[in-house]
Amino acid sequence: MGSVKLFLRDHVSFIFFELVLIMFIMAIYWLDGFRSSSTAIYSLAISLVLLASFLILRFIPRQRYYRKILRLPETVEDALQKNASTAEAKHVERYIQQLYKLYQREVQELYANQKRHDEFMNQWVHQMKTPISVIELLLQEEGNLDKQSVQEEIDRLKRGLEMVLVNARLERFEDDMHVEQVNLRAVVTAIINENKRLFITNRVYPVIDVDEALIVASDSKWLRFVIGQFITNAVKYTFEENKKIYITATTGEEVTLIIKDEGIGIPKSDLSRVTKAFFTGENGRKTGESTGMGLYLAQEVCEKLGHGLVITSNVGEGTTVTVTFKGELHDEHTRP
Repeated sequence: MGSVKLFLRDHVSFIFFELVLIMFIMAIYWLDGFRSSSTAIYSLAISLVLLASFLILRFIPRQRYYRKILRLPETVEDALQKNASTAEAKHVERYIQQLYKLYQREVQELYANQKRHDEFMNQWVHQMKTPISVIELLLQEEGNLDKQSVQEEIDRLKRGLEMVLVNARLERFEDDMHVEQVNLRAVVTAIINENKRLFITNRVYPVIDVDEALIVASDSKWLRFVIGQFITNAVKYTFEENKKIYITATTGEEVTLIIKDEGIGIPKSDLSRVTKAFFTGENGRKTGESTGMGLYLAQEVCEKLGHGLVITSNVGEGTTVTVTFKGELHDEHTRP
């Protein structure tokens, strides 16, 4: 009965139009003086029969569809059942099917992001226990406090906190991004100065060959994070003393920043996976400090900024990271 009511409500305008049309025909007969009353009655009867027949024939193929939408589904599969017989109902079902696929995709993305966030936080908390434990041990030692060692652990905490903040901001990257003209050498120099204790401790020396007038289009804050990740990784995985990290920039149709170290290198089996989330690889297990998120976040940021990223490496020879800045190239001396 509910399907009949729904059908009539859906066709009330059509029924009203047909009744008005019948009344108009009867008005014509009335104005003609009803000279043939039997013909008028016959016309009225035929019109009503045709109207009823049309509604019944239209209702029968829609009956299952009306029953389906009147019964609230208990599962998603109930709502996605295909039992439409009319063109309109079939289009509605296809629309619902596509809508469900989009919903499923968004839910899976949200679930993956939440899972990644939870895994990252668990690993990060575990990693941050190490510098805290070291600081506690240093405080318990008798005699003068080794301030340099404490500072090194604090620096590790700072880098860990920065990683968490970047991971959180990445979800709303577009709101936080501000593309501007950035002096590439100034960014590189600032990162080297921020990590000078790391260079001194590991006895690794930076060699910068970037034109002071070189300008690229990027977000200075995010670019500092990306280059900082590559430089700190280069230092961390250079175990021998008195090695160098070469930071150069080439110009042409595009600006290319190259960061090359003389470290242990990345095994070929790991090279294709170093930018995947939580992948630490053979080198990460050697240091015991890797969360497997640094290069992943750097790649995500480069992709969102439109910068190209290529990582090449040979075991025992070192690793080369190439960042390509696409877009217009400027020089400070020639800019308007």
